[in-house]
Amino acid sequence: MNKPIENILPMLRRFAYSLTGNPADADDLVQTTLEKILNKGVPSGVDETRWAFKVCRNVWIDEYRSRKVRQNAVLKPELQEPQTASEHQQFDHKETLAHVNKAMNTLPDEQRAILSLVAVQGMSYKEVASAMEIPVGTVMSRLSRARVALLDMMKPYQIGAGL
Repeated sequence: MNKPIENILPMLRRFAYSLTGNPADADDLVQTTLEKILNKGVPSGVDETRWAFKVCRNVWIDEYRSRKVRQNAVLKPELQEPQTASEHQQFDHKETLAHVNKAMNTLPDEQRAILSLVAVQGMSYKEVASAMEIPVGTVMSRLSRARVALLDMMKPYQIGAGL
């Protein structure tokens, strides 16, 4: 890789977190991504950052089902510790985040990945199109559908500003 890994790592970790919604799973995803990149290398003439995002997305798709099983086990009420009155506000924030993660997980993979790259990573439509090897118009339409779907799913929780 021409760029040092430490320059790509923070962006890759944010992207992985936006896909998984869980810091531990994001770390696992980044580690697996880096292992694949270091073992197989980056094709010549390909931007290392874009390649890292593509590999990360593909690894995540491969591991999506196992991650979802782990996530469902964590969300079961019988596995949660009892909440105290002082934890009420923190619980509300965690509950809201859980609703956002659940809504994100219901989006089709293509929409979720594009929403993550644009909203979390701050990539331009052109950069996303290049990284995912799709036309810019496809990025725009998938992003629009993802935003509308996410806002509709979040209406019962009265959230949605900034998406």
